[in-house]
Amino acid sequence: MGPLVLPDDEENRRLVAHVHPPGWTNPTPSGTYDLLVVGAGTAGLVSAAGGAGLGARVALVERHLLGGDCLNVGCVPSKAVIAAARVAATARHAAPFGVRVDGADADFAAVMARMRRLRAGFAPNDGAPRFAGLGVDVYFGAARFTGPRTLEVDGRRIAFKRAVIATGARAVAPPIPGIEDAGYLTNETVFSLTERPARLVVIGAGPIGCELAQAFQRLGSRVTLVERVARILEREEPDAAAVVDRRLRADGVEIVTGAGVARAECRGGDRVVVVEAGGTTREIACDAILVGVGRAPNVEDLGLEAAGVAYDRQGITVDDHLRTTNSRIWAAGDVASRFQFTHVADAHARIVLANALFAGRRKVSALHIPACTYTSPELARVGLSAAEAAARGVAIDTITIPLREVDRAVLDGEDDGLFRVHLRRGSDRIVGATLVAAHAGDTISEVTLAMGARVGLGRIANVIHPYPTVAEAIRKAGDAYNRTRLTPRVKRLMKLWLRIR
Repeated sequence: MGPLVLPDDEENRRLVAHVHPPGWTNPTPSGTYDLLVVGAGTAGLVSAAGGAGLGARVALVERHLLGGDCLNVGCVPSKAVIAAARVAATARHAAPFGVRVDGADADFAAVMARMRRLRAGFAPNDGAPRFAGLGVDVYFGAARFTGPRTLEVDGRRIAFKRAVIATGARAVAPPIPGIEDAGYLTNETVFSLTERPARLVVIGAGPIGCELAQAFQRLGSRVTLVERVARILEREEPDAAAVVDRRLRADGVEIVTGAGVARAECRGGDRVVVVEAGGTTREIACDAILVGVGRAPNVEDLGLEAAGVAYDRQGITVDDHLRTTNSRIWAAGDVASRFQFTHVADAHARIVLANALFAGRRKVSALHIPACTYTSPELARVGLSAAEAAARGVAIDTITIPLREVDRAVLDGEDDGLFRVHLRRGSDRIVGATLVAAHAGDTISEVTLAMGARVGLGRIANVIHPYPTVAEAIRKAGDAYNRTRLTPRVKRLMKLWLRIR
């Protein structure tokens, strides 16, 4: 059997020593577990650690690497690479700030080595030794339910009172003729690269495609980003997505929208992607193809039929409490949600612990879920967009604050952005917001908190924000809302009051 993670270097061996230790001996099951967790990504790890911390007897089963996508092929490696790319771009564009930087070339091998080192440093948090120390029985192997309350792994039969399925999802390529023969990368393989592809075609301009297209361009690749619809980030507010589009193009990314991929092939020493747009056909030669679209839930070969758990192409069927069609089994994370984010998997696990172990009634529908695309600038959103509000018949009032009106954004040279908030018509209740700015993912949490606590935008205007910060855009939106309440009648009454005083 070859190495579990490539390249097979010291840092990756250090990673594997925690997330799938060589020579690990599975426990011998005895009795019935209070909680069985299948899958050790974020949802599974939080469920297992939380359950053990609450006094439950817990078993955790993982067929590959503890930590799941986030640690191994998702959040952690991607943000390390994006950070390096951002530093390279900052150095190259320092002149407008009066700073001269010569020779700002990215060493791709060093960038990837740093990523692997940092990833290995995070591994102990998700590692088998740590979870064993928490009192969790950790099993490695392919899990398969053999009945409504039993599961088999590595030839061992495990009985449980309650179970959580947290097997996640995986990257899949769209049905493009020739793509398998041509060869392609996904987020699950791109971080194994040690040499920079000189020419890279990225298929799909969603969050993953945009993030990695910009990062690789900044690290020295010549990137072409291909999207079948008319614009990038199609689920976001159009003018918010346009800000990201402008920055990607300014970085040198070629963006081809409204273009379907007809086929891919190898020709000589090149890979060739054939796209069709506007009735014309174009061939794009490259050294690597990165597929940034397509996910499939991991539901195969789990014996879900034997467990009485219903599922389809979208994942495991759950109710608003994350309970499956087997009343003793719950599902959490990517395998049971259209919101495939680490923070959602974490939130799901907390719901499951309350509902499965303590007969709670916590609901997924009560969550306010933020999302962030980690380009430069970042695009963060929570709640409904204008299009989603219209589709649901929710009448809204909208306030937009351009970042050119926010002093900190101007001073930082990051003023091509906006903050937009949608309010329920005639009130200050927030139903959705979008922020395009540096560190938007951090800043949007103020709005998420306000939505969860039912704090209106008008009250946010009374919160003192440090000056100068980009978060002032949120306060400015609050001020703008309060000004709408100053109607001519209110002004007349105020003038009368002042005369009386």
